[in-house]
This record gives sequence, C-alpha cells and structure tokens, in this order.
Amino acid sequence: MPKYYFDSCDDGAVAVDEEGMELSSLAAVQAEAAQALADFLGEAAHEPQQDGSTLRMAVEVRDNKGPVLRVGYIFRRRN
Repeated sequence: MPKYYFDSCDDGAVAVDEEGMELSSLAAVQAEAAQALADFLGEAAHEPQQDGSTLRMAVEVRDNKGPVLRVGYIFRRRN
C-alpha cells in the first residue's frame, strides 16, 4: 500500500510530515487531505486576524515519487 505524507503550509511556513500514512486509493488521500485542512483551519480559527489581513493555509500531499495534490484555503478579512 502506498505511503502518503501530508505537509501543512501556513503563510509560507511548512511543517513537514515525517511519518506519513498508508492509504489504498486517491479518493482516500483526498478525503484525508480535506480532513487535515479542516483540522488545521479549526486550530487557526482561534487566532485573531487583523483587518485587511490574508491568511493562506494548505495541505500538500506527496508520496515517494513527489507531489500528489494540494488543498488550500485563503481567508481575507475586510477592513
């Protein structure tokens, strides 16, 4: 079963997944990436944002051959 790594990206800072996860299909990878992003956003929701700020967050998935997919979120707070 292939192993996938889910790296978290927060406004340019990257947290590299060293452990990875074995998943059987691309559909399972997509579901896990979406859940990882939702969890990541849930943590960030408690951090205050300034007026006019933009928050960019993403989960980048890779396997031993390279990038597989990227899911992202952009939040812009109006002034």
